[in-house]
Amino acid sequence: MTMNLPVPHYQYQFGGSLPANAPTYVTRKADADLHQAVKAGEFCFVLNSRQMGKSSLRVRTMQRLQNEGIACVSIDLTAIGTSGLKSEQWYSGIIDTIAGSESIKLGKQFNIDQLWEENSRFSDVQIFGKFIDKLLKLISTQIVIFIDEVDSILSLNFPVDDFFALIRAFFNQRVDNPEYQRITFVLLGVATPSELIQDKKRTPFNIGKGIELTGFEFAEALPLINGFSGQTSNPEAVLKAILDWTGGQPFLTQKVCEFVRQNATVIPLGEEADFVENLVRNRVIQNWESQDEPEHFRTIRDRILKRDEQKASYLLDLYQQVWHSGEIGIDSSIEQSDLQLAGIVVNKGNKLKVYNLIYQRIFDSLWIEKTLASLRPYADNYRQWLLSDKQDDSRLLRGNALVEAEAWAKDKSLGFQDLEFLLEFSQCLFESIEKYLRVFVTKL
Repeated sequence: MTMNLPVPHYQYQFGGSLPANAPTYVTRKADADLHQAVKAGEFCFVLNSRQMGKSSLRVRTMQRLQNEGIACVSIDLTAIGTSGLKSEQWYSGIIDTIAGSESIKLGKQFNIDQLWEENSRFSDVQIFGKFIDKLLKLISTQIVIFIDEVDSILSLNFPVDDFFALIRAFFNQRVDNPEYQRITFVLLGVATPSELIQDKKRTPFNIGKGIELTGFEFAEALPLINGFSGQTSNPEAVLKAILDWTGGQPFLTQKVCEFVRQNATVIPLGEEADFVENLVRNRVIQNWESQDEPEHFRTIRDRILKRDEQKASYLLDLYQQVWHSGEIGIDSSIEQSDLQLAGIVVNKGNKLKVYNLIYQRIFDSLWIEKTLASLRPYADNYRQWLLSDKQDDSRLLRGNALVEAEAWAKDKSLGFQDLEFLLEFSQCLFESIEKYLRVFVTKL
């Protein structure tokens, strides 16, 4: 059996940003799309679920741009913080990060305290705008500002709609001031563009090019076989089996590749799929909560159940439809976007599908039912009503049980079947009263 020699010191990385020179970095279409768009001066956003490789894409793109003489700055909003911050502190943190970045190096040319003192009569966002004007005077090259973890703004205790409105203004002012053509922003995070400006009375954040960050395709992921080529004479078959389980999800793909690399067993020819399946079942799916390190599945679960507890039942109901049907049509609903940002489903061919086989096995029908049962105070009656094909009226809520259920549901976004269940008793009661009145009138 002929074996390929593995690359020495090869290590897969799952979790965190990959270094620019990481041998396991998988180049995707998004790499070319983002690089070309930014070089052309387009404002861009990479908004996707967690652990899809957004930060690694940023690191690699920044390196390419800097090698081409473009000044790049990365701002991680979580590093600036959210808890207890005031607006001035937040904007100061952003300005200080830009001014002190390795690519900009303003040094003695800029004093942040002086900036604030000279512009004390202006708002914080106006001072940030004046800083950008100063930056363009001091730096003659093209400037690209990457703002990572942009969804952290949702945890601030003051509104930052003005910040994104100002970024949009920089873009719109290009017509009147060509200097603004030299500055470009790239927004990365787990959010939708509509969430960036939350005041519905204002114009939404409607500029920029969305960069689609998809899972690994087989041809793209081929460099990953270098790490486990010593365990198999057919590493391509092993990679295909891995992708069949992970759907190309970057975090999971790297993690399963590392499990293969760590395994001392030589994989028999023709048994690659069975080997990977056993590995995934034993080291990923079985007892998944205890093996979920670094945290991945719990992040998905918590985003569905805890990010907005009022919508949890609706999101689970929607996911249940996807799981049982295999796919549902894409619409423009916020709930579908929420499920995609959780990472559990993906848009393929304008259909919403469970992202991969691993998620399908972990977040299966039993998990859905148990989780819904823990959320619904009327879970057992609801389940029996559905099992009777909605014919068993004895399972419908009455009296205090109905009052309590309606009080619980008051501020929830419920699925159609939940609403039907809660309304069904009222409908049955109305029909009974109507029938009684008809009989009564006939006797008269």
